[in-house]
Amino acid sequence: MSLIPVTILTGFLGSGKTTLLNQILKADHGHRIAVIENEFGEAGIDNELLVQDTNEQIVEMNNGCICCTVRGDLVRILNELAAKRKAGALKFDHVVIETTGLADPAPVAQTFFVDEDVQMHYLLDAIVTLVDAVHAPQQLDEHHEAQEQVGFADRLLLSKTDLVTPEALTALRNRLVRINPRAKVAESRHGVTNIAEVLDIRGFNLNAILEIEPAFLTDVDHEHDDDVTSFVFREKRALDLEKLENFLSGLVQLYGAQMMRYKGVLNVRGEDSRIVFQGVHMLMGSDRGAKWKPADTRDSKMVFIGRDLPRQLIEDGLADCVFTGKRKQAASQPA
Repeated sequence: MSLIPVTILTGFLGSGKTTLLNQILKADHGHRIAVIENEFGEAGIDNELLVQDTNEQIVEMNNGCICCTVRGDLVRILNELAAKRKAGALKFDHVVIETTGLADPAPVAQTFFVDEDVQMHYLLDAIVTLVDAVHAPQQLDEHHEAQEQVGFADRLLLSKTDLVTPEALTALRNRLVRINPRAKVAESRHGVTNIAEVLDIRGFNLNAILEIEPAFLTDVDHEHDDDVTSFVFREKRALDLEKLENFLSGLVQLYGAQMMRYKGVLNVRGEDSRIVFQGVHMLMGSDRGAKWKPADTRDSKMVFIGRDLPRQLIEDGLADCVFTGKRKQAASQPA
């Protein structure tokens, strides 16, 4: 059997990886895709944000970062997928690995050259990196992982380009080219991009990587900044949308600079669909997701990733957003 091409989809927190992955899963490109996705923290949200009416195999890895603590799990999952494909239990011809936004892509790519079983079945096709045009300048200044994601990319896709000025976009493009002159730079607006620029491009060049990272095949160490942490808020009772919007708006105003990524799937009173909520720093938005089915457990789950976040304040504030049927009345004015 021919080697199975693998695309590593990376990019810093909130850059639009899951949005692009949804487009890949829905597009008419003729591929049957197996997806391996990894999120930073104890629980994942992205699987609930992916399209569900597909034949793709989706495997979640939520017990650590794919570039360090769960690399052994990645090898195991890749080998299990290959074995099921060979036995006819699964049919797929391409694998997409969506990394956590805090992943260094180098150790992930390294897996395809240092593990013999993986080498027998897979070919690393390309590293595709999403770059958030709004927040990338700050992310590149502050985070080594963001620099590595750009430096190792075979394709760079700019997201949120409609939210920045032409001058800022030009400056960012020039900076990306200085970091990585060999990667083609394109745009991905609302996750829409040319699939031919993402899949089966044979973009990964080991010799080029060894020129910029001579220890690529031997260096396996990677550590995250200790002050970047995550936590999950869960609630089984329905939330009051008005209370929730008011609380989150105030939270972002006070702590937005520290909130690197926050997202959730919410059970809102009076809504027959999930409310999908996402944000990066000061940018926040929501949309309707899939409809709740009668057999579904209606609950809410939100993930927060950031620096020095006031966890107790956030959890208490969200708990106060549970629907009670009551509204705070404005204080009556004296006659």
